[in-house]
Amino acid sequence: MAFGKLYGLAENGRTLSILVAAKHNDLELELVQTQPNAAANTSAEYRKVQPLGKIPAFEGANGFTLSEAIAIAIYVTSQNEKTTLLGKTKQDYASIVRWMSFVNSDVLGRFAGWYRPLLGLDPYNKKTVDETAKAAKSALEVLEKHLTENTYLVGERITLADVFAASLLTRAFATVLDKEYRSSNPAVTRWFTTVVNQDSFKAVHQAKFADECIKYTAPKKEEKPKPKPAAPAAEEKPAEAPKPKHPLEALGRPTLITDDVKREYSNNDVRTVFMPWFWQNYKPEEYSLWTVDYKYDSELKLTFMANNLIGGFHARLEASRKYLFGCQGVYGANYACVIRGVFLVRGQEAAPAFSVGPDWESYEFKKLDHTSEADRKYIEDIWSWEAPVTVDGKTLEMVDGHVFK
Repeated sequence: MAFGKLYGLAENGRTLSILVAAKHNDLELELVQTQPNAAANTSAEYRKVQPLGKIPAFEGANGFTLSEAIAIAIYVTSQNEKTTLLGKTKQDYASIVRWMSFVNSDVLGRFAGWYRPLLGLDPYNKKTVDETAKAAKSALEVLEKHLTENTYLVGERITLADVFAASLLTRAFATVLDKEYRSSNPAVTRWFTTVVNQDSFKAVHQAKFADECIKYTAPKKEEKPKPKPAAPAAEEKPAEAPKPKHPLEALGRPTLITDDVKREYSNNDVRTVFMPWFWQNYKPEEYSLWTVDYKYDSELKLTFMANNLIGGFHARLEASRKYLFGCQGVYGANYACVIRGVFLVRGQEAAPAFSVGPDWESYEFKKLDHTSEADRKYIEDIWSWEAPVTVDGKTLEMVDGHVFK
């Protein structure tokens, strides 16, 4: 009889780690094929097992349920009292959890942000993917340094930390960590190859290694059938109406040009030079100032992912580039961060400039008063990238951000 049911996919790194740990300890699990974010995952029955509808999730034969990959992996492993996967000492155990948490929180998300767009699983933006790739390699440098001096992540034999981390990296090695990367990072490569070639690992998954990093291929556009030649019209057709212009063009050319604002901002110290120049030249009859804050801070996870969200938002504002200037930053830490920003906007309303972006309604816009000392200070703090923000009584330091110019 199976010890319990594991809801997930064998090719999913988090699910894989639990299956390998079970195999290592001769523990039988029934894998219930479950897609991530599938409609079925919203059912009340599944939510009792995994409250957020994610994978993996565990349901024991005795009725005990458990969510979160690290917790499930430890629980399954601990069923064998003689297991060596959980270390020998309390220090070993704490170190095992430390490495599992690190790879789960700071490594996997970065790599997913790199290879998922290349695989066509997420929207592709070259700049964002390139930045995420650098962040992913930087995170893996922590493992490279540690494994240069150590055979395994904890102690002198394979532990659950190795099984878990290697499982979460299987797709990265199969897609983006190519021969060039592996030759430049021999410690991580040696360690990963050793772990995935263990009998318990191979019994569940055959690891693959990419020769070259996968390349993004734009989806082919469907060819539209050529229209048949139209019969001669009895009367001459009226000329096609001109394409609609940006609604802000109706305001005419301002005396303060946004390109001048962007140039002054880029070439001068913000606090001491740019801000005095800006307040001296600001035209409230031509422009307005707005906070642009993300509405769903509670859904933000890793800070680099929040920063990627800003980058995507800015990219989709391209049609309004000559009517906008501003900064948005990520403040706080992983799993406790917010997005805050301030924009200079042509005209007296935010919607005409921002509605060109399909995700603009995910942001809250609040008009600022340029005559208010508090508002002026807030604008200068956001644009100078120096000061923290206060949210719900907590002071959050700036982590990263983007300038829209």
